[in-house]
Amino acid sequence: MPISHYEWSLDGPLPILKSHSRAKHEILRAYLVAYVDTLLSNPTRDQFKLTLVDGFCGGGMYRLDSTGEEMSGSPLVMLEAIAEAEAICNPTRKIKPIRFDVDYFFIDRHPVATPLLTRVLEARGYGSRLGQSIHVWQADFNDKADSLIEHVKRRMPRNGRAIFLLDQYGYSEVPTETIRRILSQVPSAEVILTFNVDSLLTYISDKEGQANKLLSQAGAPDALRGRTIADIKRNERDWRYFIQACLYPELVQSCGAEFFTLFFIRSEQGHGDYWFIHFSQHARARDVMTQIHWKMSNHFIHYGGAGLQMLDGLGYVPSLDPRNSGQPGLGFEFGEREREDSIQALMEQLPHLIYSAPGEGLIVGAMFEKHCNFSPAPAELHKKALARLRSEKEIEVIRGKRVTRAKIEDGDLIRRPSQLRFVL
Repeated sequence: MPISHYEWSLDGPLPILKSHSRAKHEILRAYLVAYVDTLLSNPTRDQFKLTLVDGFCGGGMYRLDSTGEEMSGSPLVMLEAIAEAEAICNPTRKIKPIRFDVDYFFIDRHPVATPLLTRVLEARGYGSRLGQSIHVWQADFNDKADSLIEHVKRRMPRNGRAIFLLDQYGYSEVPTETIRRILSQVPSAEVILTFNVDSLLTYISDKEGQANKLLSQAGAPDALRGRTIADIKRNERDWRYFIQACLYPELVQSCGAEFFTLFFIRSEQGHGDYWFIHFSQHARARDVMTQIHWKMSNHFIHYGGAGLQMLDGLGYVPSLDPRNSGQPGLGFEFGEREREDSIQALMEQLPHLIYSAPGEGLIVGAMFEKHCNFSPAPAELHKKALARLRSEKEIEVIRGKRVTRAKIEDGDLIRRPSQLRFVL
């Protein structure tokens, strides 16, 4: 089946940057800056080590269809984002500046993409770093994955900090086993994966076992739970949403990530054609990425609920269908309305968790870690919901051994009030 690749040429025009790719580049830039800022919050740190891997790097430059303006590709975005983060961080340091030690691996199997990228990097002044901190490889990412894992482990034996950008062209070019291997062997690594779910659903059918073949290639062979595509199309009101709801938890489980975000990148029509998935083993990383989704809300959308009710793989949920929700647009759009909706939904849902908890109650940070994968709301909105519940005397917040009215922190204990309120 056709998958749209970019066409690269050393002498011809630059390829046109697709809208979803432009969105991904903007998100990548914002996340890398926020990632560095978060990790460098420790004022005593004097060195920052990181490995950045771009597994489908392309030729480094694109052009806009509307104006012909040249746009940086993901390798330049990575380099520019780290330079921006360093420029932001070091002037604010009261102690000595942090030494940035970042290495980059740009990989693409296209025979022209990597020579073109090398030319672009040299023209941008990075030539002296080629073969030193910047490595450009013409190869299939999957053939290099194990050597990259070992490189990160040798370079940083204790925590192996790395980010793998896997902006695949379709939905099956990176086996889920490869992602599982990265996350299990390098626990501080993060993986950003794109997944062309629209393409998969366009071609999926029962003909000659095609559905099983495509789902196996996508890393989710059991997603349909034994049902046929014909049965799903016949009996489910929106079969595309239904299959997506079954597919994504299977995909996430296959990748072995403890924490993840999965939202749609918008297309020009406002629909989501691509999943933008962030995998990590740390709740803090997940929360930083979620904050970026909210800050750059015009690029993302999701079709789940506002609180702890994101699609859970149980199938098509009518209340989540944009045609039934009564909401303008096509779902949850990360705007001000959705922000308030999230707080209200969490105010309804969190007391059930708190009141049913065994023992004294729940620790704020631990509760967020346990449930954050199922909510589009970052930790900030969870704490706002808890603060409102406290002001309405629905919960108590304990710090040390005392009830506190201070700003809620991750280590605080939340519990049902010692004196319950009864409303007649």
